[in-house]
Amino acid sequence: MDCQLSLDALVAALCFSGYYQLQQLCPVAWSLSADAAKTLVHAFVSRRLDYCNALLYGVSEGLLRRIQSIQNAAARLVTGAWRRDHITLILQQLHWLPVRRVQFKITVLVFQSLSSNTPTYLADDSQFIADVGMRRRLDDSVYLNVSNLVQFGT
Repeated sequence: MDCQLSLDALVAALCFSGYYQLQQLCPVAWSLSADAAKTLVHAFVSRRLDYCNALLYGVSEGLLRRIQSIQNAAARLVTGAWRRDHITLILQQLHWLPVRRVQFKITVLVFQSLSSNTPTYLADDSQFIADVGMRRRLDDSVYLNVSNLVQFGT
């Protein structure tokens, strides 16, 4: 993060390291089987995209597109697809979720904390409130809105 609390520098560093790893893997990936190349790319590139990606929730669409382009390039490297090929079908074939999976991960974490499937430090600070009019801040607990949960995954 920089002094304006934007994530431009983080995304720039992520893009640099992601494309660097792809350049290093490109000569090796051609000599491997599809499964081995997928495992190798997942180990070096997808791991970088997933690390601390909860910070990317609410980031601008332009920054998400830059990160998505790394995943798209990795998918093309694994499958040998051309740049003009439709990437959505390739990502589905590889069973890779798009970068917007950040919302999915946070939604799963909230669901698990509400259903007591998480450590107590998360479950104790979460409480589900069904009525929007009942939202009051009594202490430092986290209160969730039902309408926000419905819109969260869309």
